Amino acid sequence: MTDLYDGDQLDLAERLSLRRVPGMSTQLDDISEVEYRDLQLERVVLVSVWTSGTQTDADNAVKELRALAQTAGSQVMEGLSQRRSSPDPATFIGRGKVAEVREVVVATGADTVICDGELEPSQLRNLEDQLGVKVIDRTALILDIFAQHAKSAQGKAQVELAQLQYLRQRLRGWGGNLSRQVGGRSASGVGIGGRGPGETKIEIDRRRIKTRIAALRRKLRELDRVGQTTRGGRARNGVPSVAIVGYTNAGKSSLLNRLTGAGVLVEDALFATLDPTTRRTAAADGRVYTLTDTVGFIRHLPHDLVEAFRSTLEEAVRADLLLHVVDGADADPFGQIEAVRQVLADIGAGDVAEQLVVNKIDAADQVVLVSLRARYPDCLLVSAHTGEGVDQLREAVAERLPRPAVELSALVPYARGDLIDRVHKFGELLSSEHLAEGTLIKARVPQALAGELAAFRR
Repeated sequence: MTDLYDGDQLDLAERLSLRRVPGMSTQLDDISEVEYRDLQLERVVLVSVWTSGTQTDADNAVKELRALAQTAGSQVMEGLSQRRSSPDPATFIGRGKVAEVREVVVATGADTVICDGELEPSQLRNLEDQLGVKVIDRTALILDIFAQHAKSAQGKAQVELAQLQYLRQRLRGWGGNLSRQVGGRSASGVGIGGRGPGETKIEIDRRRIKTRIAALRRKLRELDRVGQTTRGGRARNGVPSVAIVGYTNAGKSSLLNRLTGAGVLVEDALFATLDPTTRRTAAADGRVYTLTDTVGFIRHLPHDLVEAFRSTLEEAVRADLLLHVVDGADADPFGQIEAVRQVLADIGAGDVAEQLVVNKIDAADQVVLVSLRARYPDCLLVSAHTGEGVDQLREAVAERLPRPAVELSALVPYARGDLIDRVHKFGELLSSEHLAEGTLIKARVPQALAGELAAFRR
């Protein structure tokens, strides 16, 4: 008898199991031997649906969700992972598994369930109704972290915009008091006393959100004009720009500090840096360029965040070179690389020149480093913590900086030493000779500087 092929089948036992991921709990010790009570952080249970990849990939995804939850300031009680061909359209994890999650919620005393995915409004509503506790998804969790870490006016406005765009699609009313108000007999006999302004509370909230979103977009456009002016000035002077991009907590800020002494915040936490920091530095030959620390990326970065932070991410799009920083000590550095490159492609920076930099080699497994070097032969291995490999990185950046466009010879009078100084900063001095009339130089310079040197060209 011929076996009938019915497509790729998931193992039934795995399909029906709701697997506990070991090591998830972040239960804290009693803060006092006298009071016998715990530090009251928000208690959460993590729920992940595993649709593809290996078991290790699934566990890494839950561990990343745990790191996000801890960064947001919660106490992880339990992590649950289920294998499915696709998330359940009604409840994300399936009706039977909701009851099992409910048992875990009751047993652990959790007050929040965090799902590793972006839930549809109906899924969110169904889960909250059946679990009896607050349910949030990965997107809401990341937005909450961004809201905690944003410091600048632009960062706060971008986060609020993303939150409002996310919330607008998920407003819902509870009970008849939020139903549409109408008169006459059309509303099941509401009649006299039931007439109203024609808008429900939920409709008023939507309108207010829409108004606020428009105001935030205007504010961000005004703030972005300042950045455009700064970027325009650097472009006119021919200052090359280098953007540091990479996965969140890969060590981008530490690397910026090591390369420039910027002194920006460094913290072992996800999304510690939201506001870009730009610092000027110089190559060994004196050429000036800028280094910009950008917001970190993550797998499945919420679309609303990408849209809201588009002006900030412009630093990466307009850069002459990207330093793509990878956490060599991470459990899945290869996944980090692919996730970052996907986001770069989404924002239009996929074609910008890239230098792959594997950071944290002092804490990385040597086998993993060998594998990274084998797959990416041009990558550089560094440690921002110890300084190992940083000098080679500086040399590589200087080598890959764009060369000034115009090559010329000019006899610059000694009275115009300012032009010679600008050639050193913004151009490439090939040779110089001191004559009676002035300094004879041969150099490559930006177009704007070439115009100022035109009167002295030879």
